[in-house]
Amino acid sequence: MKSRLVLLACCLALLSSCKNGNGGEAKAPEYAVITAQTTTAKLTNSYPATIKGKQDVEIRPMVSGFITKLHVDEGSVVKKGQVLFTIDQVQYKAAVETAQAAVATAEAALQTQELTTKNNRELNKRGIVSDYQLSTSENQLAQAKASLAQAKASLTNAVRNLQYTEVTSPSDGIVGQIPYRVGSLVSASMSTPMTTVADNSEMFAYFSMTERQLLDMIREGGSMTEILNKMPDINLQLIDGSIYPDSGRVETISGVIDPTTGSVSMRAMFPNKHNVLRSNSTGNVIFPNILTDVILIPQSATTEIQDKKFVFVLQADNTVKNTEIQVYTLNDGQNYYVTGGLKPGDKVVIEGVQTLDDGQAITPITPAEKEAAYKQALEDQKNGNIQTAFQ
Repeated sequence: MKSRLVLLACCLALLSSCKNGNGGEAKAPEYAVITAQTTTAKLTNSYPATIKGKQDVEIRPMVSGFITKLHVDEGSVVKKGQVLFTIDQVQYKAAVETAQAAVATAEAALQTQELTTKNNRELNKRGIVSDYQLSTSENQLAQAKASLAQAKASLTNAVRNLQYTEVTSPSDGIVGQIPYRVGSLVSASMSTPMTTVADNSEMFAYFSMTERQLLDMIREGGSMTEILNKMPDINLQLIDGSIYPDSGRVETISGVIDPTTGSVSMRAMFPNKHNVLRSNSTGNVIFPNILTDVILIPQSATTEIQDKKFVFVLQADNTVKNTEIQVYTLNDGQNYYVTGGLKPGDKVVIEGVQTLDDGQAITPITPAEKEAAYKQALEDQKNGNIQTAFQ
């Protein structure tokens, strides 16, 4: 019995020696390694935005009176010049008729005075009418002309007031809340407008970015027009997370930086052909951010110490060196975009970095080889080959 145990121990030792190879030295553990390569990253910056109509016009009456008819309802789409309200026209029609009569009277008086003055001019030439009488007649003619001009001005004002009884929309847009109904008394001095027409054909998105972010975008310099022209088309993310189908452009950048927040206000314009956007809604303005010649590595390949990120870089003797890297602030949640610390061609360990030590020797394999070995181990385990599964 004892001899059998000794024989078994010798066999195990022999198997272990054969497995280790190289004169009994253990093989360095295998780790998947990738080769660093430069790429172009298409990232985005997002900024909260408030959406406003291109023009929100308060509708106020120019004349006083009772509303006799509503031509639209809240939410109606209206065109420029379309009638929204009608104010009682009776007194204004009467004023027009009175003014027309005054014009007719003044015209008749002017014609009479013109005949009188013409006659006095002939009589004055013959010495029958004195110069004083002629001057008086000329003055009366001028007064008659002035009276006619005044009557015509009154008629113009009366006609305009009558036109004002039909309150029209100053632009294309959408009718807002209507606090006044038929029978309500309105006037030009009231504090609350009759309604608001929002011109939503184009929408403004107001947002802010930090001074540093703005400097990164305009570092190339140039006039404000050139800076705006260089800015890329931007997108708008709606409150439900969907992306608005039409892109927009930044139109204005505030010339003043808010000292309390260190941010600068900006305004972008988006078309609104299908009336999807509404005034006072919210969303996020999304700027494309293109990074060129950056190295992409998985986040699992990094460790972090005191807000600094490190990777293990494979050396020529198959040892690893713990190397600090710099990464871009934006990422896709799975990878980092390396802007410093690595160069193309460097080999980076992408797995098990939490267990590695600086200077440790490893056996580098490709991710494909690692995946193939893992699948083979699963197959061996499934087939009952415990000795070869997950060695």
